[in-house]
Amino acid sequence: MTNIVQSKEVQSLLDRAAGIGGDGGNPRLKAILRDTLESLMTIIERHDISEDEFWTAMRFMQDGTDEYGLIAPGLGIEHFLDLHMDAKDAEAGLTGGTPRTIEGPLYVAGAPLVDGDVSKTNDVNLTTDPDDTETLTMSGRITGPEGEPVKDAILHVWHANSKGFYSHFDPTGEQSPFNNRRRIKLGPDGRYSFRSKMPRGYSVPPGGSTERLMQALGRHGDRPAHVHFFVEAPGYRTLTTQINFGDDPHAHDDFAFGTREGLVPVPDRSSGQPVIPFDFQLQRAQSTDDQRLSSRVRASA
Repeated sequence: MTNIVQSKEVQSLLDRAAGIGGDGGNPRLKAILRDTLESLMTIIERHDISEDEFWTAMRFMQDGTDEYGLIAPGLGIEHFLDLHMDAKDAEAGLTGGTPRTIEGPLYVAGAPLVDGDVSKTNDVNLTTDPDDTETLTMSGRITGPEGEPVKDAILHVWHANSKGFYSHFDPTGEQSPFNNRRRIKLGPDGRYSFRSKMPRGYSVPPGGSTERLMQALGRHGDRPAHVHFFVEAPGYRTLTTQINFGDDPHAHDDFAFGTREGLVPVPDRSSGQPVIPFDFQLQRAQSTDDQRLSSRVRASA
């Protein structure tokens, strides 16, 4: 097939479309957009994509706007961002610490901030709604790279209920605000402990764009039971991570590619209720940017 992407005409089109050589605009955006357009045109040419196929794809993206937060992890893009950041850390000699992994689309800003200093209080209860499932207990320490306790840490925790639904996104409307969501202010020893109801994994919305895409790829849209965390503390790099429960059938077959070595604990049920001891280790911040969350758009309440 004729290769026209590298022709003078198309290369000129790319420059003009991206504003290359023109005054004003953002030079970095121009360079990234030009490469993106050239890659797309190359794919169209390589696979001989028809006009019908192209506009079908455009319609899919338009219809799937509300599910981009699921489509991005489902296609491995969010996991690739983690791998990209890992590679940059390794190149800079920044190693160790709890592995990062995907945030997912279901964080809600504004969860209650509670005192979680275990030397003064009992463990924090995340659950505000009645639920007859198992009671999960998680506890551990937050330390720095030399094993030092991290002072003044805030542990953000959020997870689904026993039906696989998150508060604020529950289609049944049955959950109270911020059920299974807290920001826990830790004491000087960096220890935490919380109780909640055992979450269940979930599937992507039935009939939605993500499910239709997964089916077209011959894949499922299921996530294992899991718990999300942000860990932030002055002087340390903010950590975005989550654990997948190692005894869940999808623990190592997560459609969102959230499973990472060191983040798949198996709950201990020897006491009759699931217990997970889990320690977090943070890296020292190299800049003020390291101490903040990404600028991703998040829900708030």
